[in-house]
Amino acid sequence: MPEPGRLEGRVAVVTGASRGIGAAVALRFAEEGAHPILVARTPGALEEVDDRIRAKGGRATLVAVDLKEHDKIDDLAAALYKRFGRLDILVAAAAELSHLSPLGHYDPKSWAETLDLTLTANWRLIRAMDPLLRLAAAGRAIFVTCEAGREGAAYWGPYAVAKAGLEMLVRIYAGEIAKTNVRANLIDPGPVRTRLRARAFPAEDPALLPPPESVAEAFLALALPECAKNGELVLAQKSGF
Repeated sequence: MPEPGRLEGRVAVVTGASRGIGAAVALRFAEEGAHPILVARTPGALEEVDDRIRAKGGRATLVAVDLKEHDKIDDLAAALYKRFGRLDILVAAAAELSHLSPLGHYDPKSWAETLDLTLTANWRLIRAMDPLLRLAAAGRAIFVTCEAGREGAAYWGPYAVAKAGLEMLVRIYAGEIAKTNVRANLIDPGPVRTRLRARAFPAEDPALLPPPESVAEAFLALALPECAKNGELVLAQKSGF
């Protein structure tokens, strides 16, 4: 019999799991024995990821939902509690870039939609999933950030604002759970071959960028029960994993 994986039997919610980094992380977790809950808006894309997981002998649960419909996050938490009684891992990889523009040129709708998904949905995830993470033996929460939220670069508007807010949000959360069995950290994947990156840098040759799978090991390290980091920012491409 093969040895059990490092995440054997653990339940992992992965948002933005239909493609890119979210899909790569879900697949890597499944390889290590986790049961991924794949969360994204597009059912067809989720099914493709599920096929890849099943081809490797794993199993996943698919949840097609728009996280900007924030009440659906509460519904997901209730369903998880009913089925599993806990949540071991949360990976929040979903984000919205909108477009690059001077601040005064954004229309209120696109500004609100970017913050709704990239920032507010992550707060709703914390609000809904924290009780389930506390029921796990070693709850782990991982939030995907970006250097845009720390640089203050021109034209990055709501996306940069949302990522800056996310980093503060997670640090506050980490402080509040410091004496529990839950750990929460931020991870910056760096330049990776994703659709969001292509929208931000349309002239860039994606073939020169590492694939999403290249950063999955750094996510795995933060998801392990023995990971003691809390409230830290991990740079995936400099982490050594």
